[in-house]
Amino acid sequence: MASTKTLNAKNLEMLGAERLAALLIEVSTGSSVAKRRLRLELAGAAGGDDAAREIHKRITSIAKARTFIDWQKTKALVTDLEAQHRAILEHVAKTDPKEALALLWRFLALAEPIFARCDDGSGRVVAVFRNAVPDLAVLAGSARAKPAELATLAFEALRGRDHGQWDALVETLAPQLGPVGLRELKTLVTAWLAESVEIPETIPSWKLGSAERERLYASQIEARHRQTAGRLALERIADAQGDVDAFIAQQPDEARAFPKIAAGIAKRLLAAGRAAEALEALERVDSARTDWAHAEWEDTRIDVLEALGRPDDAQAFRWDMFSTGLTVRHLRAWLRKSQEFDVYEEEQRAFAHAATFPDVHRAAAFLVAWPALDRAAALVVARATELNGDLYETLSPLAEALATSHPLAATLALRAMIRFTLVHARSSRYTYARQHFETCAALADRIADFGAFPDHAAYENQLRATHGRKTGFWQADD
Repeated sequence: MASTKTLNAKNLEMLGAERLAALLIEVSTGSSVAKRRLRLELAGAAGGDDAAREIHKRITSIAKARTFIDWQKTKALVTDLEAQHRAILEHVAKTDPKEALALLWRFLALAEPIFARCDDGSGRVVAVFRNAVPDLAVLAGSARAKPAELATLAFEALRGRDHGQWDALVETLAPQLGPVGLRELKTLVTAWLAESVEIPETIPSWKLGSAERERLYASQIEARHRQTAGRLALERIADAQGDVDAFIAQQPDEARAFPKIAAGIAKRLLAAGRAAEALEALERVDSARTDWAHAEWEDTRIDVLEALGRPDDAQAFRWDMFSTGLTVRHLRAWLRKSQEFDVYEEEQRAFAHAATFPDVHRAAAFLVAWPALDRAAALVVARATELNGDLYETLSPLAEALATSHPLAATLALRAMIRFTLVHARSSRYTYARQHFETCAALADRIADFGAFPDHAAYENQLRATHGRKTGFWQADD
């Protein structure tokens, strides 16, 4: 049986309304956030109109505020914003969906003034607004909003400064906008892009006064913003309309040589049943950019080849991607499709390829991820001199993965990081290097044969002889 002292809703009900009211007054004293929450609840209990007025007041207050919000104040801001959002849905929408829809647009418009004075490194603030966007569609449906009016509101949002809150706006509203609303939205955005932004004549900056420089800078910023925001809006409208060609038209020719852009175009063409054109789009990628690891482009190319009835070419591409990048996902896919071969033998061929791969770090990471720890350990022991101790983001997890079953290989990975730190006198890493050294000492008891490498005692003597004066390392554990 649960204790009556446990803090939960059921036990609190036992205190009675009068006692709870007194406690709420006490707890909210000195807390503006708590007081605002209580006022919202009281307004909601009085009716939707009272709640709407209270929310309007708070939104106006937040919009007018100028105090900078650092990361320490972010939590209170998020709590406040979430309370306003919740009140719109719980207290206003049930009785007046039109008013709730208008309030939600006003609420979402807070993003721009808030981000002008807010440090949102955690992404928690923008998440509040992103989470509210889907409710626009729900309220628009309940309020029976006219497509043209909805298009105008969406346009006003999209033309503002976007911090990521509007990423899903067009997609979310598409069912309520319908063909008519989407066409109207496209018309509005197109007309906006066609409007000229007056940019002062370019003259040497030293001839400009501060006011002229400010106007010039503002005009240039506005022109770039309009171009970027307008293009993104037209892309999203094209997707909502299912118009692949309209989406492609928004991509500058030079941009189509980038893997991400090419993949985006190809995926849409493939979905539209235009696989041959999709392959052409993918093959427009600049050959100089194929060195970039771009999973979306690679996966889309495989899908396109399969759709074109070219499974052998798809297989060859999977192997090519594996052999050049040692990617686990490509090898697994290749093995799944290699039904006519002995999977074990093909796997061994892949391991043999990894053993001679030029980048020992990528090869070791692949073998650990597969996993093939025996082969990873053998690789580290055979090519220990190639280990770059500066790549701690690779060697640290490698040593951790091998420590239990392959202590010698783990030790060599740790020694590589220690060596780099001491040779290059990276004092900021001395603490970590000392921890690696202590781990090596612990692993030494489980290494029966160090082979061509010095045992731990000899290794320590060598370090002291070469780096004995680096007291920051030797005293790091004191």
